[in-house]
Amino acid sequence: MSSTAAVADVIEAFKQRGFEFVGKTDDGWFRLHGRLIPPQAEKGCPCEVQLDPTFFDLPRIRLLEIPPELPAAVPHLGADGGLCYLAKGTVVLDIYDPVGQSLACLQRAAVVFGQIMQGEMIEDLAEEFFAYWHGWHCFVDMQGEDLGRQNCIVAQANGCPLWFITDNEDRTTEKLKSLGYQVTDRTVLTYRVKTGAQPRPLTSHWPPETVGDILAWQSTLDPRCRRKIHERIKEGERKKANGVLIVIESPLMTYGFAVLYDRQRPVQKGKLVDRRDSSFGLKVMPISVVRIDDRYLAQRNMPKSKTLAGKNITVVGCGTIGGYLSDMLVKAGAGTCGGKLTLVDFDCLLPQNIGRHRLGFPDLLSNKAEAMAKELKRLAPGAEIRALPVDVRQAELGELDLLVDATGEESLGHWLCSHYPPPTPMLSVWIEGPGTAVRALLRTNASDACYRCLWHSNRRGELRSTIDPLPAILAGHGCEGLYVPFPASVSVHAASLGAEMTLDWVNGVYSPALRTRLIDSSQQLATPDCDPLRDRECPLCSS
Repeated sequence: MSSTAAVADVIEAFKQRGFEFVGKTDDGWFRLHGRLIPPQAEKGCPCEVQLDPTFFDLPRIRLLEIPPELPAAVPHLGADGGLCYLAKGTVVLDIYDPVGQSLACLQRAAVVFGQIMQGEMIEDLAEEFFAYWHGWHCFVDMQGEDLGRQNCIVAQANGCPLWFITDNEDRTTEKLKSLGYQVTDRTVLTYRVKTGAQPRPLTSHWPPETVGDILAWQSTLDPRCRRKIHERIKEGERKKANGVLIVIESPLMTYGFAVLYDRQRPVQKGKLVDRRDSSFGLKVMPISVVRIDDRYLAQRNMPKSKTLAGKNITVVGCGTIGGYLSDMLVKAGAGTCGGKLTLVDFDCLLPQNIGRHRLGFPDLLSNKAEAMAKELKRLAPGAEIRALPVDVRQAELGELDLLVDATGEESLGHWLCSHYPPPTPMLSVWIEGPGTAVRALLRTNASDACYRCLWHSNRRGELRSTIDPLPAILAGHGCEGLYVPFPASVSVHAASLGAEMTLDWVNGVYSPALRTRLIDSSQQLATPDCDPLRDRECPLCSS
């Protein structure tokens, strides 16, 4: 069935239920008007149904008239009449049954609307509080756990303010500069208030517009929290601050609001409460609290694992493996929370490198380490990344938690093993043949095999990656132009293996120390992942 025919069938099915086609939305969805009638009801309520012409997305359903008998805040119904009847992602629409699926959504919406009208699902107001608390973004860039009483930076771009709570203004300023924002105010005080009560909107009056509204609302949730909030607002006024930012930490979520003091506003004398405390009439601005600290950004995708935060890691080689690998390490927290990521490479990015490198044309002829560090600082302004554009044999690396050899050069790998022996952990990552396989070897103590040990084992036919000999394929012209061809995807495979083993290392998982990922499906794996011991013929480990 064509898309046009499917739309026509769905519109006809809705017509049979009293809906009329009225046009299209700005994004091309079909609009129909009718009545949403709950079960066991007679009249229902005027509503608009918007249909995705491809039938991949749930129909949008909006009440055109909100029943006057409903409270100011009810579950699953927005201020604009939008009805949340199904959570996106909880169901998969059958695109081959557009009529049945669309009508099923309409029926579900009618059931939810009926429950709302009956005063049911009130507990959902607490569960979905985030949907009722809209406001300016407040980015929290705190490396520590305690917000304390930090000053808030207010920054603007194109007239839109953003709020930043920070314990390191220099680091946060770098982040907001990367967004194109400039600091406009440093005189807003920040206070944290903890509560054991889950927030839920007031059904009688929502959203809160003044300090008085906020205090009345909080008194229904947690009177102690209400008193603390009031004290902090008065304290900020006494300290002559431009405003206060109140951050409320609840079991459900962290939310907040800002109060800007109006020094020019005459004191209201109409009510007794206003004569006693002029702050009640101050306007409030809801704030949506969003964490942007480096610890959270790395930990969010690994909630039960350690990240690389706080570690001193050096990556030697910023070529086709090291470029992608250093990117992955920064996303896992490298260079943050007092740690440092050092990139070492004396070479420059040439045109022939671009086809399989993390960097691109704008970095042509730049030193790879410096260009990579610049790119990573752009992506993660809070990370400490150092570039050493020198031969690693002349570099002073200092104390290391982990040394990563991503050069893929055997002789240099052997040199690194000899100059950085245990107890310095060392991870070697390389590509075998023309992208036949990628391998990585972790050495954490003196009994482990080093990269040179593996070379001796390979000469005896042991610990090889593939059963058959690796293909010897070269491309290019002349002695200076020959190279081993393989696509960038192989480099990403190698970098991913290196990142996987680095994260295992920081979490105390050192086995298997030698890992192989076969890329060429025509080959057979010769050595399963294992823990090789130092080789008796290795001059480095035997000395």
